[in-house]
Parts: sequence; C-alpha cells; structure tokens
Amino acid sequence: MVEDYSNNRYTNSFSNYKSRFGPDGLHLFNRGTGSNILIDEVVIPVQRWSKAPRQVSIALTNTCDLSCSHCYAPKQKAILDFNLLTNWLHILDINGCIGVGFGGGEPTLYPRLIELCEYAVNETTLVVTMTTHGHRLTDSFLKKLSGKVHFIRVSMDGIGTTYENYRRRSFNELILKIKLLKDIVPFGVNYLVNSATLDDLNEVVKLVENIGASELLLLPEVSVGRGISIDESTERAMQKWIRDYRGKVRLSISETHTDGIPVCEPFEMENGISAYAHIDARGVLKTNSFVQDGVLINDVEIMDALQILRDSN
Repeated sequence: MVEDYSNNRYTNSFSNYKSRFGPDGLHLFNRGTGSNILIDEVVIPVQRWSKAPRQVSIALTNTCDLSCSHCYAPKQKAILDFNLLTNWLHILDINGCIGVGFGGGEPTLYPRLIELCEYAVNETTLVVTMTTHGHRLTDSFLKKLSGKVHFIRVSMDGIGTTYENYRRRSFNELILKIKLLKDIVPFGVNYLVNSATLDDLNEVVKLVENIGASELLLLPEVSVGRGISIDESTERAMQKWIRDYRGKVRLSISETHTDGIPVCEPFEMENGISAYAHIDARGVLKTNSFVQDGVLINDVEIMDALQILRDSN
C-alpha cells in the first residue's frame, strides 16, 4: 500500500475505508462491514494526527419515560438543537472521528432522531450507533430507522423480576422488542453489573446468544446520579466470571473498570480525549458521561472546546 499524507489518498484496495491518523499508526475503518485495520508500521507525524476523538457519545435529550433507581443521567430538562448537532457531526467527521453514539435520556424521544441518523449516514462517513432502553421499539419505527444506524445497544439490568424491579417494565415485553432488531440492524446488550444482577450473568449469556445479539457490554454500576458503585466483592466476582467466560457473543466492558481484566487494546498510545469524549444534552463536552465538569460548546467551536478540555486534563 502507498500512503499519501498530504491528501489522504490510498490505493483502491482501501477505497471503502475511512482513515484516521494517530500515535499508534494508520487506522482504517469500513463502516459497512465493521472492519478495522491498524497499520502500526506506519509512523505518523504528530502534526498529521487526527484532531477529533476516535469515538464521541452524544446525549440528545435528558427526557426519559422511565425512572430507574440506578440512572446516572442528569434530570434537568435539556435537548440539543438539530442544526448544532449536524454541524458538530460534520466537523467531527472531517477531523477524523470514526463514530458517534446517540443516547440520552432516551434517544427515541428526540423529535428528529430519524432525520439526524439519516444526515449522519448520508452526509458523513461516521458510523452511527444508538443506546436505548428498548421499550419504544416498534416495527414501524425500525422500518423508518432501517439503513440509518449501524448498531443499536439495548440496556438490560438483570433478567426477569430483577430487571422489572429496576425498570418497572415487563422483561418479556423487552425481549419481544429486542427480537424486532434481528432482521433490521446488528445489536448488542448493555448489562448493568451490581450485587443484584451478577448472578444472572450466565443466563444473560444464553439469552443474548439465543436472540442474536453480537455483543454483551458489561457496565459495572457507578456512584453517579442515583447509582451506587459496584462493591469490591461483586467486582472481584465479575472479574473471575470474565476470566472464565467462554461464550460465543463478543464480551466488552466499560473502560472505567478495566483494571484487573484481560482486555484487547490495539490503540495503546491513543487515549484520553483522543480516544473518547461525551457531549451532554446541554451541549457540554466532557471526558466521559459520568463527570460533572466540561466545556460548553456553544461558547466556542467544538474543536476549540476539545482543545480546551485536552489542555485541562
């Protein structure tokens, strides 16, 4: 392969891949297949490193029609302006961002969600994901969303009555909603881990394999908002469970709890803001969704806000 850093052109064999430059080398990503290629033999000059984070999550709204006891999302009313969002997506895209994840609150309550996803897919090269509680998924909604999102994550907190104690919604109805995704878009399950949900993990693995999920993302509970941090004994038990895991579904875990866990991290030198950032529903750029402080993007351009945040951490 021949590299040309001046204009980002590559031989035709990689014509469907988006390029990202960083300290680990040249990262090529195909959003159609989900394929990632890291060419770490290539040394990228610092001045050519991509300026946007590799991944950005965006809380479109704080509105949610559930009231979960462990929820960490802010409760004050807030919603992001559509035109601001499309401008941010464009700027992030041309500055090397690989993907955006829409969340909330509950993103399906954002009035122009379909239009926003359509813009991101048609007008940028970003991969588009969404995290939802799942209860608003319907055949008609998913038909409108089809082709406009690349991956959907559905939140789950235990199974059966454990889940229902948290969500106050039917677990069986949730599973029926999740099954609607199978022929529409690849999907995964985000699973809250605490002392109440830990014992359900083996059954959850069987469930996600059965319904066709491609990923199980473990989210140890954190002490933000209404949440209470996962206790030490539960965390140790979770770590042992992970080491013993032999399931077929891809297993992931929140970056906040990777200590003591064997994880695959190809981007060893690209970390912090270069790897990930979060924008809350007020338009505040943060290092992650759990912290309180950040930079209000409306006061400055998004790339300037990223630099301010990078300089302060």
